[in-house]
Amino acid sequence: MNEPHDIPAQTVFNLNQAAVNGIRASGATSQLILVEGTSYTGAWTWTTSSGNSAVFGAIKDPNNNVAIEMHQYLDSDGSGTSATCVSSTIGAERLQAATQWLQANNLKGFLGEIGAGSNADCISAVQGAFCSMQQSGVWLGALWWAAGPWWGTYYQSIEPPSGPAIAEILPQAMMPFL
Repeated sequence: MNEPHDIPAQTVFNLNQAAVNGIRASGATSQLILVEGTSYTGAWTWTTSSGNSAVFGAIKDPNNNVAIEMHQYLDSDGSGTSATCVSSTIGAERLQAATQWLQANNLKGFLGEIGAGSNADCISAVQGAFCSMQQSGVWLGALWWAAGPWWGTYYQSIEPPSGPAIAEILPQAMMPFL
């Protein structure tokens, strides 16, 4: 389920736990399973308004190969609809509480969506997010939103050869972490 919303965190947790149990019962024992919380699985709301932090610490996998997938955009409302970032430090700031929660619950995280504009503040914010993730020891990685030929001139596209973000975000904010 991608970005569940308007569903109580406990219900989303129950669905995720049932999925983990079913996947393992089917014989799939070596695969990483990503689970998402409610409220669009936002990292910045993970420990505050979503209710996710109250329930997802109890996720169980007999193979200990599950990670919490979160999403994070760096514009004012966290939606990824604006190319303007809140500040040059917002990336690390928005991940801080979620990172501390992952550490406290001995869980791994995966940033399944991150995106920002191609300006100086956003480049610094993305660098800060990736740096904080790398230093934390709990994040497995991240995926940029968006790529693929269907995005055209969408401001977050890193689609070669000329996605709007490919000239700035990719070399300056992403390549140092690959």
